[in-house]
Amino acid sequence: MNKKILFKGCGTAISTPFDETGVNLKEFERLVEDQIQNKVDAIIVCGTTGEASTMTTEEKIATIQCAVKTANKRVPIIAGTGGNNTRQVIEYSKEVEKLGVDGLLIVTPYYNKCTQDGLIEHYKQIAKNVSLPIILYSVPSRTGVNILPETCLELSKIENIVAIKEASGNLSQVAKIAHLCGDNLAIYSGNDDQILPILSIGGIGVISVLSNVAPEYTHNMVQNFLDGNIELATKMQLDAIPLITTLFSEVNPIPVKAALNLLGYDYGVPRLPLTKIKDDTKLKNELFKLINKT
Repeated sequence: MNKKILFKGCGTAISTPFDETGVNLKEFERLVEDQIQNKVDAIIVCGTTGEASTMTTEEKIATIQCAVKTANKRVPIIAGTGGNNTRQVIEYSKEVEKLGVDGLLIVTPYYNKCTQDGLIEHYKQIAKNVSLPIILYSVPSRTGVNILPETCLELSKIENIVAIKEASGNLSQVAKIAHLCGDNLAIYSGNDDQILPILSIGGIGVISVLSNVAPEYTHNMVQNFLDGNIELATKMQLDAIPLITTLFSEVNPIPVKAALNLLGYDYGVPRLPLTKIKDDTKLKNELFKLINKT
């Protein structure tokens, strides 16, 4: 099966700016443009980092439309459409498909959870009802559901399931997925502190929080690895660890939103139940330390 590769390199799981009226689309457009100018290879809209769970359907549609229009086919736009109600995910995904996005990122069902058989049926039904390429998203720390390697193998047999964003943190599991699925399922790191380890066992890129604030740096890290500059790529990964740690010192996207404000964007604060960062001193120090290295 010759699967479509949506992107190789760095895809940004982009944050969403809110103000008192809703989504600040003008500021969102500004960040999308800056991301593209700073070499990111794809933009993922309305995912976890984009706070999709606290956005209305109308807000999500407007934000996705803004990303598609701003990018104007310069980089792929991938929309997060996951949920824990299969029928609703299908309906929403079909609506998003009409907006001109290049792919869908679909997280595992959360809270009500499901078995591995349930995961297979969930994704099969979604894939059957849309024609866009689908990236599976496994992040058990948030959802309580893990996509096992054997389940990935079954799902990789479906033509428009093309990749997985793997954020289990378990490198042995990622290696087994790569072994079982080969070219039928591209692997993106879902953790910024594991970009290089996952690339080293067959991954083709990252869906990144870090690249919101260090887009060119994150792109270059991946590109250096793909170009064979392993030593430099490794140094870049290790140099970024203090900032990555700080970006996850509170629940994502609390710190990255604060970091964007520190960089001069008008990104506001997260929506409840997320709150403003308690103290941004360390974040500020690590942010500008890494930026000054570039």
